[in-house]
Amino acid sequence: MTHFLTAEGKKQLEEKLSFYKSTKRVEVSKKIAIAREFGDLSENAEYDAAKEEQGQIEAEIKQMEDILLNCKIIEATADEGVIGIGSTIKVYDEEFDEDLTLTILGSTESDPTKGIISNYSPVGTALIGHRAGDRVTIKMEHGDITYKILEVK
Repeated sequence: MTHFLTAEGKKQLEEKLSFYKSTKRVEVSKKIAIAREFGDLSENAEYDAAKEEQGQIEAEIKQMEDILLNCKIIEATADEGVIGIGSTIKVYDEEFDEDLTLTILGSTESDPTKGIISNYSPVGTALIGHRAGDRVTIKMEHGDITYKILEVK
């Protein structure tokens, strides 16, 4: 699966990965060493907790490495005015009579609370390929949403 990232998002993920490898791994290794000193490992809650934390850190490292290995940097769309990954869109929500500003990025950088939606989300998928002036109806679990696209950047 291709992960779409902005150049800044990639840089932040690389920094986080470096921190996990250089600092978090060392911290959890120290916790494991200290817990081993407590004796019998079969009944050692500190040891079990440290090993579980180690597993979580290693899983996160693997996930970050996979994202970086399979990422594509988001660049400006070739057809200006057409919504694509990296576009910022101003839409009018007809049901709630309000304007919304949305940015479509990859799932790694999405944050719906800040108006940053994933290209794989129902809204992101429905908007991609449209232009200002288009009306788009999106099928959602709780009912359809209709947006009028006001502006594409």
